[in-house]
Amino acid sequence: MKSKYKKKKTIHFNFSEKHKNYIRKCENCTFNIAEGAVRAGKTVDNVFSFAHEIKDTKDRIHLATGSTMANAKLNIGDCNGMGLEWIFRGQCHWGKYKDNEALFIKGPATKNRQRIVIFAGAAKEDSYKKIRGNSYGFWIATEINLHHINTIREAFNRQLAAQNRKIFWDLNPDNPNAFIYTDYIDKYAALDEDGTLLGGFNYMHCTLYDNINIPEERKREIESQYDPNSMWYLRDIKGQRVIAEGLIYRQFADDTSAKLYHFRKVEKPMNLMRINLGIDFGGSGSGHAFTATGIERGFNGIVALAAERHRCDTEDIDPDKLGQLFVDFCLKVINIYGSIDVVYCDSAEQTLILGIKAALRKSGLGWIRVENALKTVINDRIRATTRLMAQQRFRYMDLMCDSLVTALCSAAWNPKNLTENERLDDGTSDIDSLDSFEYTFERDIANLIRYE
Repeated sequence: MKSKYKKKKTIHFNFSEKHKNYIRKCENCTFNIAEGAVRAGKTVDNVFSFAHEIKDTKDRIHLATGSTMANAKLNIGDCNGMGLEWIFRGQCHWGKYKDNEALFIKGPATKNRQRIVIFAGAAKEDSYKKIRGNSYGFWIATEINLHHINTIREAFNRQLAAQNRKIFWDLNPDNPNAFIYTDYIDKYAALDEDGTLLGGFNYMHCTLYDNINIPEERKREIESQYDPNSMWYLRDIKGQRVIAEGLIYRQFADDTSAKLYHFRKVEKPMNLMRINLGIDFGGSGSGHAFTATGIERGFNGIVALAAERHRCDTEDIDPDKLGQLFVDFCLKVINIYGSIDVVYCDSAEQTLILGIKAALRKSGLGWIRVENALKTVINDRIRATTRLMAQQRFRYMDLMCDSLVTALCSAAWNPKNLTENERLDDGTSDIDSLDSFEYTFERDIANLIRYE
């Protein structure tokens, strides 16, 4: 009987010899790991290999993970038109399997045998609970270094009953002492070299310049979006494993005297589509920080409009006084810039948030919306700020953001923690102002940074 399925379009995969060799080795290896710079083609290689392998494997259910479920669906499911939903177009559909997001595949490619790929997030401590209850054959993971170790352990446990077990991991280079190297990748490499690792080990390191599909001009454009002094440049562009050390925003600290990032006080940003405020509540040894940030139209950039920090160890600040200080800050922002769209507060202090709301109502500002900050991963916020600075898409109002400028210039990596990329928080720098500032734009990071 003739199949009704008709393939409408071919995906034009184009691999260099390095990538072809990696893909060929995936057929005979249990452990397949691609590490390297952004846009190096790592994820495309793994998705292509994963898709090819699940066509004939006897296992029915497989696993796809990212730092978040949305990240997994974007990078593995879609993958810029080269993901699973495109490779199996006309033979697959999205749905739910035991309350998990899943891609159901069945058609000529799988000889009409059903394959189910469960998609899940993996960054949180309890993410592993979402993948319990199933046995998986293959496991494909993007940004494996951002996965919580609990999820990695659980995923391996869930593969124990697989008839044909394989893993496909990709990652950008990280801290060389990170657990993903010491407990897994480098450990497997050493065992493979000794001849004691069963199943086969397939590792590829690649850089942006190994991707033959990107024109040289575009490669230079991507490279120019990074601060060459930052660890993100060494990792994302050069593909190097480096330890986070020294100042976080060195380019900004070096350039503040040249005033490349500032608006003069007599100037006023005219292209703002919204103004967000952020509050980080202080305690013993820290302070309450307020920041107002303008988001430019089309997400072309951000402008720090005003910032204040009130130290708890030098001022007697009770909840009533805190409310009045914030009301005064809001009035200043409104008087100068005309409006406030939303206030994002540190969600750990719900009592103080209620006090802020009450103070706004008493002052006739009850129309200002107050919400909990998203509080995304700190390093994601740092990375976004660094990228915006490198592209000169971050600016600040001169003389109105002194506390924030000081905080950015003094922000440093923790030299005592060599296993993680941790921002120093020992009272020697102003973490409060940094958090307050980051709360104002963290929800817009995906729009502000056009991820490659």
